[in-house]
Amino acid sequence: MLEIVGWVFILLFFAIGFIGLVYPVIPASLFIIGGFLIYGLFFSFADLPWWFWLIEILFVLLLFGADFLANVIGVKKFGGSKAGLWGSTIGLIFGPFIIPFAGILIGPFAGAIIAELVVNRSSIKNSIRSGVGSVIGFITSAVTKGIIQAIMVGLFFWVIL
Repeated sequence: MLEIVGWVFILLFFAIGFIGLVYPVIPASLFIIGGFLIYGLFFSFADLPWWFWLIEILFVLLLFGADFLANVIGVKKFGGSKAGLWGSTIGLIFGPFIIPFAGILIGPFAGAIIAELVVNRSSIKNSIRSGVGSVIGFITSAVTKGIIQAIMVGLFFWVIL
């Protein structure tokens, strides 16, 4: 029975980690790592060698870098500024709470546009381009992080099985 409880928690943590791909307030990579820690607590840390932890920590660092870079590149490539980047980030955090589901895309889009208009006094056209870049950056980041997280979880199952 305890084994089933352990697996339920492990899989729950992995699922929350993947939900965190679209809800940035959820620290996705930490939930994935949490799933590994739960495995160690319920089963055995001996099943997870040092090189496994080293690779997983490198993946976590890669996840943080991918998240930041995709957003920066998306906004900058479409002519956005630091203000657009900050507006996009704020919109990404609050958008899903203000407009459930659609807010994940509308939030960063609107945040980038508003920031460009208010801070930089950019034209509507340039502000919208920055908003489009922020959405493209977010989608690119979510896909990239999803692939990395899938590799992390796949490596975990490969090691323990």
